[in-house]
Amino acid sequence: MAHLAVNTPSPVSITRIWAKRWGPSLSMWGVGVGTAAVFLLSVTPVVKNGLLLKLPLIANYYEDKTPASDKPF
Repeated sequence: MAHLAVNTPSPVSITRIWAKRWGPSLSMWGVGVGTAAVFLLSVTPVVKNGLLLKLPLIANYYEDKTPASDKPF
């Protein structure tokens, strides 16, 4: 009589295979979506004051250099 051997992979092995297969693609999508979100939300005061002005390399670009006499409000 023939014996049928079923070898089921462990959950750790399945997770490792899944991460190896999908990790690079998901990380690239995450970087793209994050960059787009920061770019689109950079005009809002919450993102501008809370995040962009606190980053040392790009804070000078987002700093408001308009004189107080030119601001209507």
